[in-house]
Amino acid sequence: MENLKTDIVVIGGGPGGYTAAFYAAARGKRVVLIEKDASLGGVCLNRGCIPSKALLHIAGLIHETRDAEKWGIEYASPTLHLSRIREWKTSVVSKLTQGLSGLAARRNVQILRGQAEFESSGILRVGEQRVEFANAIIATGSVPAVPGIFDVKDKRVMTSTEALELEEIPPSLLIIGGGYIGMELGTVYSALGSKVVVAEALAGILTGADADLVRFVRERAVKFFREIRVGAKVLEMKPEANGIRVVMESGGEKKEELFDRVLVSTGRRPVTQGLGFERTKVQVNEKGFIQVDTEQRTADPRIYAVGDVAGGMLLAHKASRDARVAVDAILEEKEGKIPVMPAVVFTDPEIAWCGLTENEAKDRNMAVQVVKFPWTASGRATTLDRTDGVTKLILDPKSEKVLGVGLCGAGAGELIGEGVLAIEMGAKAKDLENTVHPHPTLSETLKECAEMFYGVSASAYSRKRG
Repeated sequence: MENLKTDIVVIGGGPGGYTAAFYAAARGKRVVLIEKDASLGGVCLNRGCIPSKALLHIAGLIHETRDAEKWGIEYASPTLHLSRIREWKTSVVSKLTQGLSGLAARRNVQILRGQAEFESSGILRVGEQRVEFANAIIATGSVPAVPGIFDVKDKRVMTSTEALELEEIPPSLLIIGGGYIGMELGTVYSALGSKVVVAEALAGILTGADADLVRFVRERAVKFFREIRVGAKVLEMKPEANGIRVVMESGGEKKEELFDRVLVSTGRRPVTQGLGFERTKVQVNEKGFIQVDTEQRTADPRIYAVGDVAGGMLLAHKASRDARVAVDAILEEKEGKIPVMPAVVFTDPEIAWCGLTENEAKDRNMAVQVVKFPWTASGRATTLDRTDGVTKLILDPKSEKVLGVGLCGAGAGELIGEGVLAIEMGAKAKDLENTVHPHPTLSETLKECAEMFYGVSASAYSRKRG
């Protein structure tokens, strides 16, 4: 078979891969995109971000109908039709994957299906097809990491991939890991009827976020979960006829419990096996992530890596950003600026942050001014009966520049974009204060927070600065 020749070959069709392919094609490059799955979109679209948010929407609706009783509206208990819920979730994913396929065709991006393997620093093989390339971008993503102690080969022990299939609603569910995946899926399963226990080995859940944001999530979660255990270590799991028997150490005591299902959400690992790196100069670190420079270039000058496989924040929008950086580097267009990367946890309530966190400021011994606006003072939050939230600004006390923004509350993920823009543009607290926000909205909590910095908020009292 004659070799296929291209300017750029992209391995992996997730957010990093398809963004790189479409962007490079739009810039006039010949592009081949290699994907093992039948659909583009990667883990995020097919087995992660999108299906989980579809299910979280259902969970939110169930909680809202229950909350409505105190507003004077009563609904009958919901009847769950799991097959129809799965069909709806699948339809959401299908619409988006079809859209990506259409964009690939319109961009003239050639798609090859199969496992890619490097023969050299200039040739890839996909089945019987060999691809000669000027540059390659690796975007193979990550998969759930299952430590050996939890790998018991029983379908009742799930990763996020199986949990999103929603085969059944187990009466009891143990979630090992209190990170964003565990807490998001715990929100889904508890709303659908499972008695959820979260076991987190560290001292708190959602450890990447500031504690004053996390507390609202924990306070609401304990109302719907059976229990949240921190400093809890699972020592043993054993499948039995009636469930999974778990030996756990928590609070200095060991105890055995039986759960109908267990969800292991203890992190993710990069997908790098079988790619033939030994025939290139690509290097991986001790955790298996590909080593890259600030332009996403690997140790092999013709090969780049983006997204989860390159480490850092394992986020879809980070992968998309990496992709553009890599293509710009191939085009010899250097931006030279590290972007502000937001993070969102789609729990109930949501948490979102960007820039410098309060924890990071303390670790670095940085002098900062932290200002918080409580959502109990927000008219819009009050009308929604969702005052369980806060908006905070991390400011430079001298220049008054916005260094970081943190949010917890309903729809926080939709609000953090303003914080990203403020930091990217070098905005000061005065810029936020002088920007007119519509009333009553949750967005105006950012303005109110800036006003609190100066002691002039009309909604909440604070001492005048200076």
